[in-house]
Amino acid sequence: MSAVSNLPEPHTEIDSIPSQVASLRRAFDAGRTRPLEWRREQLKRLIAMHDDHADEFVAALHADLGKPTFEAFTGDVGQGKTEAKNALKNLKKWTRPERIGLLPVMGKARVLREPLGVVLIIAPWNYPIGLLLSPLVGAIAAGNAVVLKPSEVTPHVSAALARWIPEYLDPEAIRLVEGGVAETSALLEQRFDHIFYTGNGRVAQVVMEAAAKHLTPVTLELGGKSPCVVLEDADIETAARRIAWGKFSNAGQTCIAPDYVLVHESKEAELVAALERSVHEFYGDDPKDTADFARIVNSRHHERLSTLMKDGDPVFGGELDVDQCYVSPTVLRGAADDSRVMQEEIFGPILPIRKIRDVDEAIDFINKREKPLALYLFTKDADVENEVLRRTSSGGVCVNGTLMQIMDSRMPFGGVGPSGTGAYHGRHTFETFSHRKSVLTRGTRLDPKFMYPPYGETLTRLVKRFM
Repeated sequence: MSAVSNLPEPHTEIDSIPSQVASLRRAFDAGRTRPLEWRREQLKRLIAMHDDHADEFVAALHADLGKPTFEAFTGDVGQGKTEAKNALKNLKKWTRPERIGLLPVMGKARVLREPLGVVLIIAPWNYPIGLLLSPLVGAIAAGNAVVLKPSEVTPHVSAALARWIPEYLDPEAIRLVEGGVAETSALLEQRFDHIFYTGNGRVAQVVMEAAAKHLTPVTLELGGKSPCVVLEDADIETAARRIAWGKFSNAGQTCIAPDYVLVHESKEAELVAALERSVHEFYGDDPKDTADFARIVNSRHHERLSTLMKDGDPVFGGELDVDQCYVSPTVLRGAADDSRVMQEEIFGPILPIRKIRDVDEAIDFINKREKPLALYLFTKDADVENEVLRRTSSGGVCVNGTLMQIMDSRMPFGGVGPSGTGAYHGRHTFETFSHRKSVLTRGTRLDPKFMYPPYGETLTRLVKRFM
């Protein structure tokens, strides 16, 4: 099994990008995307594209990432379909005017959801289908014209999306631009009404700088080092299974994967042993031989992970195969707090583990670092749970589990500070791509003269008294 691609880097003619964006602008200004029937039809076509070509998308994910079929369906390909079905079911409710009660003299007030305009969605390579199509659903539901930019790092996926999206979705209002840095830079020179970017903080700074030139609002879905705290009263066997699953799914290439473990010193040896048992149960004697363990996306990231591995001592794992872009599930002991593996987001199947004396030490350790996208806590003590929630800040939290906090689309998903800005999933994505426009309609029968100048002293005294 290999994740090394034999396709050339995807490409779109850069000179065509301004005209493509301009044509979308004309379509939006002409009102093409506003009717609810247009939105419903696009969502239905998105579902049909999934049903017709899911196996092809899974094969592309396998070619680019060595992604297991189960993980490809559940964590990637299925996202767009699930979101589209939810949006179809709720579109009428989401778009219904929101009534606001006011005094009769003021008139009738309501809030309307209107589309932002032409929006840009830039997706990452780790879940290259789900993290492109999931925000697309909200953008369509809100009535926007859309430019999609898949990752060039996963060329098989990019090619499959480029082949089928124009066949299923309205090409006058939804366009896909393939390519790398040059194409993305050309896109960012255009004026958009919203930019939705998923990826790393370094590129996010470039996106924000480009957006600022046009005062374009942005949603940034980033990452960071998500801590996992295992306290003395935790169920260690259950914790180990859930940590191993959350960390080693997609070979650790998940923005909310546990990035390091802080475990009570009395439970460290027990947890390490349980993690090793869980890895063996999941992937057998040699994870390289199983179809259930993914590969690193390319040789550059494999080399980066090989370097991070040197910052600690592998308790188990530690195997590398550059030809297959393989890094085995690995737990590290002994990494210094200031080492790269403890400072940088790992984004691979390497899990540093560090002992703590108590929950206060864990909280202090977390708070000295940038706010993470996710925080995981294993404890049976509700008071301790509330203490950690009160004293830490993160995009989301899962207690006695990993990854599952993003599974329900009713819950917003997003970061805080360096781990991102804005949130999405379900209705939250629709709201991200909508403007809430306040509308007040006044009647003309009543028009009290006291509301107009000259105001007089009596009216001024009344205002001062009651306001």
